[in-house]
Amino acid sequence: MPASRILVIKHGALGDIIQGIDAYAKLRAGHPGAYIAVLTTPPFAGLFAAMPWFDDVITDHRAVVVNLLQMMRMRRIMRQSWDMVIDLQCSGRTARYHQFLTPQNLRWFGNVAGASDPYPDFAGVNNTSRMDIAAGLAGGDASASADLDWLTNVDLPPGIVSDDLQNALVLVPGCSPAKPSKRWPGAAFASLAVLARQHGHRLFIVGTSADRDAADAVLQGAPDCTDLVGKTDLPQLAALFARCGYVIGNDTGPTFLAAKTGIATLMLMGHDTNPQMSSPTGNLVGYIHKSDIQSITVNEIINKMQELKGGLLP
Repeated sequence: MPASRILVIKHGALGDIIQGIDAYAKLRAGHPGAYIAVLTTPPFAGLFAAMPWFDDVITDHRAVVVNLLQMMRMRRIMRQSWDMVIDLQCSGRTARYHQFLTPQNLRWFGNVAGASDPYPDFAGVNNTSRMDIAAGLAGGDASASADLDWLTNVDLPPGIVSDDLQNALVLVPGCSPAKPSKRWPGAAFASLAVLARQHGHRLFIVGTSADRDAADAVLQGAPDCTDLVGKTDLPQLAALFARCGYVIGNDTGPTFLAAKTGIATLMLMGHDTNPQMSSPTGNLVGYIHKSDIQSITVNEIINKMQELKGGLLP
């Protein structure tokens, strides 16, 4: 009997949510008439609400266990007559939800002990493939893929016109403030930007307000870059990526978003990232991985991007 009520759990983070986009589309295609809700955290509720594959977005504030009111709320949510729960987060928290908050007969797709439908061993499997496999196990249509028109068919950021963007290079110099070791140096981004500008490329720097210091380090050496840090929402950022020529960035959410839009995307990775599991996917997508991210050179980046798509610094 087809499932009529499905709960998907995906708390974050942004890059992981973006990597799951095809999985969400597969689930909807496999369950076209089902009511599908997603459980996520407040920072990503708006993004999920804009997606065409979910009927509802439920926020999880991830309260500590001693917050009884919030835990009682989560217990009510987990007991809302779901036919199945698809755990795409697979965290200690979701394991506790399964163990303590859900009815015993609830069908649960995940890697928690006692799950009715356990995932296979995902060791060494890319995050995107993991979620695609999970969706397939839960009845998703393996042939379906995500249409991103809902995300990219929006206006560009204010003041940006699309006439001269095809050769533009977008830089993503930030990443999680908790892991500065994942950042390629701002001075190196600036050197790359100066070379690109000399060869006629228009330049943009993007990121969230938390990336301000990383962006300023680039702007100090390359003041010709258009600074959009903290000035775009995700749909505007996706619209910019979809119209530009190249994106080069660290292991962070906007770089994964760029890869999904089909733009030539190069991710720079250090020892904090396992490329086998966390690299973005796509036809024009690549990465450079070194244990010391600071040792990646501008020439290596230019050569790798030329392999993906010619035209950068000919």
